[in-house]
Amino acid sequence: MKLSVIIVNYNVKHFIEQCLHSVFRALKDIDAEVFVVDNNSVDGSVTLIKEKFPQVILIENKINTGFSKANNQAIRLSKGQYVLLLNPDTVVQEDTFAKTIAFMDAHPDTGGLGVKMVDGKGNFLPESKRGLPTPEVAFYKIFGLSKFFPKSKRFGRYHLTYLDKNKTHSIDILSGAFMLLRAETLAKCGLLDEDYFMYGEDIDLSYRIILSGYKNYYYPETTIIHYKGESTKKSSVNYVLVFYRAMAIFARKHFSQNRAKTFSILIHFAIYLRAAASISWRMAKQIALPALDFSLIFVGLFAVKEFYEKQIKFSGGEGSYAEHLVKWAFLAYSLIWVLSVFLNGGYDKPIKLRKIVQGVVIGMAVILIGYSLLPETYRFSRAIILLGSLSTLATLLLVRLLLHLLKIKSYVLNEDLSKRIAIVGDAAEYERVTGLLKETSVNPAFTGFITIEDNTKVANQLGNISQLNEIIEVHQIQEIIFCSKNISSQRIINYMLQLVSAEVDFKIAPPESISIIGSNSIDTAGDLYVIDFNSVSKPHNKRNKRILDFVVSIFLIVLLPITILFQKKPLQFMANLFLVLLGLKTWVGYEANADPRLPNIKKAVLSPHQHINTTDKEYLNKLNLAYAKNYKTENDLKILFKNFRELGS
Repeated sequence: MKLSVIIVNYNVKHFIEQCLHSVFRALKDIDAEVFVVDNNSVDGSVTLIKEKFPQVILIENKINTGFSKANNQAIRLSKGQYVLLLNPDTVVQEDTFAKTIAFMDAHPDTGGLGVKMVDGKGNFLPESKRGLPTPEVAFYKIFGLSKFFPKSKRFGRYHLTYLDKNKTHSIDILSGAFMLLRAETLAKCGLLDEDYFMYGEDIDLSYRIILSGYKNYYYPETTIIHYKGESTKKSSVNYVLVFYRAMAIFARKHFSQNRAKTFSILIHFAIYLRAAASISWRMAKQIALPALDFSLIFVGLFAVKEFYEKQIKFSGGEGSYAEHLVKWAFLAYSLIWVLSVFLNGGYDKPIKLRKIVQGVVIGMAVILIGYSLLPETYRFSRAIILLGSLSTLATLLLVRLLLHLLKIKSYVLNEDLSKRIAIVGDAAEYERVTGLLKETSVNPAFTGFITIEDNTKVANQLGNISQLNEIIEVHQIQEIIFCSKNISSQRIINYMLQLVSAEVDFKIAPPESISIIGSNSIDTAGDLYVIDFNSVSKPHNKRNKRILDFVVSIFLIVLLPITILFQKKPLQFMANLFLVLLGLKTWVGYEANADPRLPNIKKAVLSPHQHINTTDKEYLNKLNLAYAKNYKTENDLKILFKNFRELGS
């Protein structure tokens, strides 16, 4: 057997579907086997692979064993002369395997081979070729010298940026996203080191290949798409910790004691620096807009007070409101308005102005109700509350308009309505993908059809694929969806490379799939469109569900001496109260053996079909799907009320 392809999968169902489609196209006329090692995914990956790719040799792990162990499981079973370690979030060209195998055959000194990789927008990924991360190289990387002097042979060694990305080179380190290895090399230098859970194992294996007398090559004669980081977001603190700890393991294993110590100091410094930066950046992004709103609302209330005092209430120039009373009241008002906007989805992306209006109005109502309940000595002016509501609404709307005009990402108003999409394929795929878009959360302003054949004439046709550049410019296309059933991965990647400088995004629609996959930048994970049935997992519904769980739990705990008398299982009821309060359970959700392809919900106390006596799995899944698709908090309340005696289930 010539080739064994090994893919480790963890909760990337839609990406591995597209990956496998491209893999089997590229394996035409090659004697090969394909392994998928699933690390206990809960997104329905295993079911999808069994149904759509029965020829795959599937290994189902019951725990997440990590990248190294999972790959080693398949390597030990593999029979190929060459072994390819491939990420699930990749798309290979039809000639990728044929070309890379031919290179390995022609260069027997090659132990490992990597290829040119681009992200979902056609940008070259620098990790396609890397140097050995010595303490010196790591220092240049950590302190940004490699970024500032990419062409320097001294400072540019981390990603070998001084080497031409379009020429074949002997390199130190291969990327784990695509590592073509000679089986005899693995037998000599050993398999992946299982001390590495994720990250670093590719560096370690690449270095051991060189120590065993072989060479590693970067081979740019074929290109693959790597969507990057769908399983682990690179901005997360967890990524920083896992990656740099992997580097520390590598240093201890391969460097002298003194060099390892130096490297370890650098690594720990980098961990704390990057972790602090990551936490700060994530927090700043989350609180920046609410903090700005709070500040502007607070200042606006004082402006309203000054106007009302001088022009209306105390127009004669005598008298004013007590400063200490006003200050604390305005702080409370500002906080209530920001919380109300948050709870009504005013900070969800994309921004919806009606949610902001709704939040301000409800906040005003809460403030007025609270004001009416205060003792007389703490009340000072309902008029300021009403005028402050207008000021707050105007302020928040103006801020969103300014962010929109500045074209700050995620704050562009009605972004889903403004997108202009062109679909490349045949008429049947155009109709299928157009229908799929209608079932997703995407609602484009314009959808056009680009044909592959010159003689095709179809409604909504913008032109032929050979006119792609002109079509984008004339019709102001913002996103192109390639139908991979009709156009090869090689042609798709070539068009992406040609249009890399254009202001256009790319996505790929795999055949007979409910997903459309793409990526918008080198630093973002792949994004996708899927059928929008998962209402229960939308941000505002997740938030409302959690608030409902919390409020109901507090209410039941306060009335515990009474509510416990109505329960069939009092002890379990008390346990459930605190499990739900802490977010470990939810009051209402799916039954225990729900289809893993449904949106993820915490383990539930009650299910929508609590009293339906059936074992028909298909029928129960339909009920679960209906619950997910049509989720409303009032439905949860009805189920809670109807099954009140069974809250100890």
